[in-house]
Amino acid sequence: MSLYPPPEMINAEVFSRLPDEFRRPGVDNEWSRFNRTGVDSFLEGPSFDKQGNLYVVDIPFGRIFKISPQGEFSLICEYDGWPNGLKIHEDGRIFIADYKNGIMLLNPETGDIRPVLKGINSESFKGCNDLHFGADGALYFTDQGQTGLHDASGRVYRWQAETDQLDCLISCGVSPNGLVLDIEEKNLYVAMTRANAIWRVPLGKAGLTSKVGLYIQLSGGRSGPDGLSLDEAGRLFVCHAGLGTVWVFDELGRPVYGIRAPKGLGTTNCAFGDKNNQTLFITESDTGSILRVDMDIPGKQMFSRAMGQ
Repeated sequence: MSLYPPPEMINAEVFSRLPDEFRRPGVDNEWSRFNRTGVDSFLEGPSFDKQGNLYVVDIPFGRIFKISPQGEFSLICEYDGWPNGLKIHEDGRIFIADYKNGIMLLNPETGDIRPVLKGINSESFKGCNDLHFGADGALYFTDQGQTGLHDASGRVYRWQAETDQLDCLISCGVSPNGLVLDIEEKNLYVAMTRANAIWRVPLGKAGLTSKVGLYIQLSGGRSGPDGLSLDEAGRLFVCHAGLGTVWVFDELGRPVYGIRAPKGLGTTNCAFGDKNNQTLFITESDTGSILRVDMDIPGKQMFSRAMGQ
């Protein structure tokens, strides 16, 4: 980003906060010991249903919350898992990237949750992190585990549920995390958290084409890029976890805006919603809050056609 002028900075505001009744301070569990100690929650994975409700995950405590348009939290599901990412399909089904269990399917009416994809070729995943639907119904997801610069073996998959075809697009990722397709869905952007970078992955019908490249190089923060979103102009929204900022880049990767959290550095994920799909909602995990900021261009619709059961 040092090659360009500093981007204009915009301030986000708090939309809602996880109520105290749902917080679990001082609870010791395995996720907290190895990832972030001392947390009472860790919100990620925002995704809107067609009624305008916002769903988020709480990783260390295996919980899924629904947030009403008025900002009211309600607990939908609590189970033995570490849900990292969440996306709502066009037909209303909720898919979850779970670190412990693989790709899960949640019934929002009953709270029932079950695995739909546990691994590949009898091998378990390293630890699924985030997911994204293409317009053709394909599900793209990252398998991060504990990978990083010391172990560049993170994976990115594409799953066609109708045929149960699972393709490994990347097997050398440096902590692959959030992901989103570009406007024409010819390239997949993937956040590589520990490399502080965004990769561009060209796509072909049979899987990966060639020439995977470094699209955006970031710097600073205590972590790196996490969740990604796209707007109708093709601008890329990059949640820089550990910096309290969401960076906005134009269709050529040039910085346009920086969106600052009012408090906390844990800007983990974001999603467009509200009227005209023109408000960006951001999970801020340090404070257990949902932030919002009105943008000048609506977000790209992420719903795809219905997939087979």
